[in-house]
Amino acid sequence: MIRLVLAASGLVLIAIGGLASLAKLALVLGLPGLAATLLSDPAIRGVAAYQAGDFPAADDAFRTAGRGSTYNRGLSLAMTGDLALSRAYFDAVLFANPADSQARDNRNTVNALIPPVIGIGNEAGRIAAKAIAEAGGSPVEATMRLGRQLVMGGRSADAAWLAGLPDDAGDFLRLRLEAEHQRRLSLGLTAPEKGDPW
Repeated sequence: MIRLVLAASGLVLIAIGGLASLAKLALVLGLPGLAATLLSDPAIRGVAAYQAGDFPAADDAFRTAGRGSTYNRGLSLAMTGDLALSRAYFDAVLFANPADSQARDNRNTVNALIPPVIGIGNEAGRIAAKAIAEAGGSPVEATMRLGRQLVMGGRSADAAWLAGLPDDAGDFLRLRLEAEHQRRLSLGLTAPEKGDPW
């Protein structure tokens, strides 16, 4: 008799609360798949679908939910195999809250699964470059063939030119500081120097 009364009162409460109450009850009973079909809020529906193992449906729900589900979307993207976008979502969470250790751990885990980009080099730590001049040919002719204009007779950076440059680090630093001061004055970041008030 008591069980029948409790069951009837539970059905009345579910009828008053609507599908959301029934979905919460399904979640509590360990039926997230049933709860996901009953929920209308995409953020909660995504959590239920994720718990049920339906990762594409969870990802779609988190995408619909928007910015409030950024962390959860990072998880669902990782489970659907879109690792690069998952890492970007965890980066967004960390941008908003750099102290989020769970997002940092998940980002590092996802990042470890992404194969590194390996470029082509010349075995000397440099990016490989393709020569435009043919062996024995003039670089000027090769550049002209590419349609670029090159001023003939201009001064090249040879040893004589380099020897003619003044080697005064203090002068260079003074000029650099003056230029930075003028830049800050023009932007209004530094107050102009005032004359002697006396």
